[in-house]
Amino acid sequence: MRKTTLLTTAGLLLVGSARTLAQTTDPTIGNEDTPFVRNIRPDRPGQTITTNMLNPGQFQLEAGVSSQPDPFSPGSAASRNLSTGLLRVGFFNNIELRVSQGYLAPLPMTGTAVEPGSTEVLRPSGLMPMTVGAKFLASSNPNTRSQVVVLAEMTLRNGDKSFQTTAYEPAARLLVSQQIGERFGLEANFGFRQRGFKAADTKRGTYLGTLALNGPLGNSFGFFAETYATWQQQAKLAPGVTSGLYWRPWPGLRLDVTAGRTLSGTTSGTTLGGGLSIRLPR
Repeated sequence: MRKTTLLTTAGLLLVGSARTLAQTTDPTIGNEDTPFVRNIRPDRPGQTITTNMLNPGQFQLEAGVSSQPDPFSPGSAASRNLSTGLLRVGFFNNIELRVSQGYLAPLPMTGTAVEPGSTEVLRPSGLMPMTVGAKFLASSNPNTRSQVVVLAEMTLRNGDKSFQTTAYEPAARLLVSQQIGERFGLEANFGFRQRGFKAADTKRGTYLGTLALNGPLGNSFGFFAETYATWQQQAKLAPGVTSGLYWRPWPGLRLDVTAGRTLSGTTSGTTLGGGLSIRLPR
C-alpha cells in the first residue's frame, strides 16, 4: 500500500514537472515576435495563399500586375496583362475578411475586319467579377509555428458586361504552414473552385495544389519560390513554377518582382509580374 502511494505521488510530481517544463519551453510562446510572423506576408505574388491572419483592426492592401492571368482565377485567358487588387481586413474571433477584383487588359486591335456572315469571337476584358471571402483560423492558437487556416470565397456575378457567362463560383482552400527557424517558412495549399452549386458543376471544377518556400536573403531582401498544379476531372494536370525577390523597407511594406511559367494548359507560358503590399497599422 505504501509502495503504491509512493509511486502515485512520484507520478503526479513527474507529470506536474513535465507540464511546467513544457509551458516554459513551449516554442510557440513569444513566436509572434519572430520576423516570420511580425513582417508582412502578403497573399501574392504566386498561387499560394499564406496562413497569415491580420489582427482585429488591421487592414492590408495588395496590388500587382502580371503578364498572364492566374490559371485558378475566374475568367482567365492567355497572353493578356492582369492587374489585381486585394483588400484584407482583420476581424474578431480569428477571422479575416477579404475582397478582390482584377482588371483584364483588352486584346490589341489587329485591324482585320470581320467578314459578313462570320462569327466574331468575344474576348472579355475590363473589370473581372469580384470575389469576396474570409479566412478562419483552424489551429488552436494564432501565430504558432504550425498553422492551419480555412479560406472560403465566392465570386459574384458582376464585372464588365463583356463577361457574359458570369456565374456564382464558390471556392475553398485548406492553408497549412510550418515555420522553419525564425525567418523561413513552408506554405502549402489545397483548393477547389467550381461554377454554380449543382452536383454536376463539380465535374467542371478546378483543383489546385501548391507548395512554397519563402525567407530572407538579408535584413530587407528575401526570396519566394513555389511549385503548383491545377487540374480538372476531364483535363490534364497543368503544373507550374513561380519564383521572385522582394524588398521590405519596413515590416509593413513589401515590393516584389516575380517570374514564372505554366508548363501546360490554356494559360501555359512565361509570366512576369510585380506588386506592392502595405499593412496598417503594422
